[in-house]
Amino acid sequence: MQNKFERYNRNIIIPEIGIEGQKKLLNSKVLVCGAGGLGSTVILNLAALGIGHIGIVDNDILELSNLNRQYIHGLSNLGQDKVKSAKDRIEGFNKDIKIKTFKTRLNSENYKDVVKGYDIIVDCFDSFESKFLLNDIALDTEKPLVHGGVTEFRGQVMTVIPRKTACLRCVFPQDEQEYAVKGVVSPAVAAIASIESMEVLKLILNIGMLLTDKMLVFDGLRMNFKTINVERAKNCRCNI
Repeated sequence: MQNKFERYNRNIIIPEIGIEGQKKLLNSKVLVCGAGGLGSTVILNLAALGIGHIGIVDNDILELSNLNRQYIHGLSNLGQDKVKSAKDRIEGFNKDIKIKTFKTRLNSENYKDVVKGYDIIVDCFDSFESKFLLNDIALDTEKPLVHGGVTEFRGQVMTVIPRKTACLRCVFPQDEQEYAVKGVVSPAVAAIASIESMEVLKLILNIGMLLTDKMLVFDGLRMNFKTINVERAKNCRCNI
C-alpha cells in the first residue's frame, strides 16, 4: 500500500480526497461502455486516478480512422479488438488496476451479467440508440450513469441518479435521433471525456456538485460552456 500511496500522492494531498478517499477509489468498480474516443480519455483518467476495477465494453476492432481521437490505442493495435488494446495499455500503465473486458454489443438481453459487478456506468458509446439503452439499463439496475456525447467541436455531459434525477429521455425524445457518422476532433472528445471522469470522481467520493438535473454543453469553436437545467418529464420512465 505504501507504493500505491506514493503513486497517488498528488491525489492524497488534496483535502477532499486524502488517504481514505484514495482507498475508496482503489476499491471502486466502474464500467466504461465504449473504448473509442470518449473511452480512451475516460479509461486513462480513471486508471490515473486509481479506480481499482474498470470494466470495458466494446465490440469493435481498431481501424486507422479511429486514431485521430482514440489515443489509448496505437498503430500496432490496428485490426485488434479495442477492448484488448485498451486493456494492454492500462496494464502497462498502472498495475494496480484490474481490468475486465466485454467484447460484446450490449443489448437488453445480455446487460445484467455485464453491469452487475459495477458501481457506476459511464456512457462512451457513439450512437443515441446505445445511449438510450444505457439510460434504461441504469434505471433498471439503479446504478448511476454518467452520460457523455460529442460530435465535431461540441459535446455534452449529464449525470443520472436513477429514480432521483432527470434522465436522458427527459432531454431527448428517442424518435427524433438518428445515427449518422460525423466528424469529431480529439480536443473536443478529450474535454467531454475529462468532464465525465470528474463526475465519476465526485460520485465515488460524494464531493462537489454533480451534473444532475442539468446538462453541461460545450462549444469548442466559441470556447464556451453553458448549463441547461433539466426537469424530470412527467411521463418518463425515471418517474415511474
